[in-house]
Amino acid sequence: MYNPSEAGKKGTIFGLPHLLEEANLVFLPIHLDTTVSCADGTAKAPSLILSESSQLDLSLVSIESPWKLKMAMHPKIVAKSHNEIHRGRAKNVIKAIESGKKVDQEQIQFVNEFCQKVTMEVEHLSKLLLESEKIVAVVGGDHSSSLGLMYALASKYEFGILQIDAHMDLRDAYEGFQYSHASVMFNALKNDHIIHLTQVGVRDFCEEEERLVEKSKGRIDVFFDENIFSQKQKEVDWKKYCKVIIETLPKSVYVSFDIDGLEPSLCPHTGTPVPGGLTFYEAVYLIEQVVRSGKKIIGFDVCETGNYSWDARVASRILFRLAACTGVSHGLLRFK
Repeated sequence: MYNPSEAGKKGTIFGLPHLLEEANLVFLPIHLDTTVSCADGTAKAPSLILSESSQLDLSLVSIESPWKLKMAMHPKIVAKSHNEIHRGRAKNVIKAIESGKKVDQEQIQFVNEFCQKVTMEVEHLSKLLLESEKIVAVVGGDHSSSLGLMYALASKYEFGILQIDAHMDLRDAYEGFQYSHASVMFNALKNDHIIHLTQVGVRDFCEEEERLVEKSKGRIDVFFDENIFSQKQKEVDWKKYCKVIIETLPKSVYVSFDIDGLEPSLCPHTGTPVPGGLTFYEAVYLIEQVVRSGKKIIGFDVCETGNYSWDARVASRILFRLAACTGVSHGLLRFK
């Protein structure tokens, strides 16, 4: 009896009426921005995305009736109650590092223990949902929010990660924080079941990360934003470039979408905005082509959304596109 043309139900993801028990796809909201090294506020994004998503219209040009995929936001509020306390500790550590003062190692230990606990909680919740045959996605929070889901999926699949991001996130314990947002892919690759990492849109990185890519012996492919721009000037169309990207991925794919992978006009209040980046439709096209190539999206995340309505509106539409493409890859929806 649901009418997708009517106003969405406030307080539900995309205004949909589905309960957690009946959902095919479940979103885990992770209210975490403890270790961010620039602007905070991304911890509040899951709630704002939930609120703004009900304003989204539910038809797409390329996918038939995407609203038929049953989706729900998990009621569990992960990390919210203690994030601010540990964010304050992390800020003190970062301030000391940037001013050349002595760093309080006890504060780093407190932050590391908290972030480890959050990762374990997300992993546990994800495994329970996977055991119930749910598709699971994370709504962050900073990028470290998604690590627990990747670990949970690694207990079930061998897979590759398609990471859309301005940054590599391959630093080892950045600023002393073992679960830093800047270390999420470094930590993910510790799991041997995550067999490949393909990064798209990177434009801020350091020598440590470059060396790690070189030493990976082909386990990591990086498609730098500057190189993408150069290829466009040579009239290499995006379709051909996407084909090259997709050829690096295995059959099962996890999509990790840091919102700062987009051009900053789409995400001005993200934690670490960087000039350059993909357009909305370049990102959407790439994700859709992953599915059209026959690969299966086993899970995904959207992280680093700023705590502003515009940013949340963009993020909710990226989430909806990812969900719909995932639904197609599982045979629950179909392309037109």
